[in-house]
Order: sequence, then C-alpha cells, then structure tokens
Amino acid sequence: MTDMAIPPAITGLCEPVDVSGHRNNTAISAATETKAGGFNVWGNSFAAEYLPAGGSLVEVAGVPFRFPPVCHGPDNVRCDGQFLALPEGRYDWVHLLTAAERRCEDVAELHYADGSVDAEPLRVSDFWAAPSWFGEIKAFETPVMHYPHHVQRGVPAVMWAQRVPVTRRAELTGVRLPRNIAVHVFAVTLQRSGA
Repeated sequence: MTDMAIPPAITGLCEPVDVSGHRNNTAISAATETKAGGFNVWGNSFAAEYLPAGGSLVEVAGVPFRFPPVCHGPDNVRCDGQFLALPEGRYDWVHLLTAAERRCEDVAELHYADGSVDAEPLRVSDFWAAPSWFGEIKAFETPVMHYPHHVQRGVPAVMWAQRVPVTRRAELTGVRLPRNIAVHVFAVTLQRSGA
C-alpha cells in the first residue's frame, strides 16, 4: 500500500481512517485469478482491472478515500459487528466506500467520549448494477463481474459512496459496524465539523 500524503486542498475537513486491521474479506480479483474473490456465497468479485490502484488516494464527490490493497489479500471489512476506533473528534459525517449483496438497511452504532451511543441508519444499495436505492453516489462501476471460473461480461458491479450522519455534538471515538455480512466496507473517511 502506498503511503501518500493527502493534499490539504482535497481533504479540507476530511480524514481517511485506517481500517486495515479489520479487513476480513477479498471482494476484488484480477481476471487471471477470479477464484481469489469471494464477495458473496457464489464467489463473485469486482474486476480489479477497472478499479483504482491499491493504496491510492481517490476522490468521490469531493471526499478523499484511501483505496484498499488490490489483489494482495483482504480488501474490505465484511461487517460482523467490528468496532472501528476513530481519532477522537467532532465530526459531521462518516463517509464509506461500500457495497452490499442485494440492498441492505441496517444500523451503525456511533460511540462518544462521554459514553453515549447513537444508532444511525446504514443503507447500502445492491452491488449488482442497479440504480441507487438510498441516494448514495456511485463511486466505481466495473463493466464485468468475476465469477470463480470466468469473467462475466455485461454484468456490471457497483461500489457506492454512502455516509452516516453524526448528529450528536460530542467527541466521537468509534463506530460499531452492523452484524450483517451482506454489507462490505472498503474505506472510511471522517468529515470534521466545520463549526
């Protein structure tokens, strides 16, 4: 993974979060190694050839994300109740690069320094190419989908840019992801409060 400084002009109030210690699934594969991917129970995966380079800084709708490693082990967090410790601070949004097997509606728990916990909705549209159901922004789309034994042309796969609001005006310290293995998180960026 590249250790690249994040240009201040791009970041503004945004701070990508290191989620490398929580990656537990491989959902991106090369056309020569389609068996390496396992986004869902059928072994589908995103085509690496159409996605950003692993470790690169990517911008989606003005939000910078650190793209995960590609074709070098786990590249996403398949949600199973993991707790992501965050740099303590006041934030307005938790931005996610995410995808889901079918569309999913669940809850992320936001943990604060004062001990309070808020349940906020996490809604993610289908990774099978379909319109955004919950108003997310399409971050990346591959024109093909990988199956364990072949590359399926004409079946696109979509990665979404979604966000979770931080409504409490208090110091956020962490996020508990839902227990829903249909939801996958590829990258997380925090947007600091402007006030």
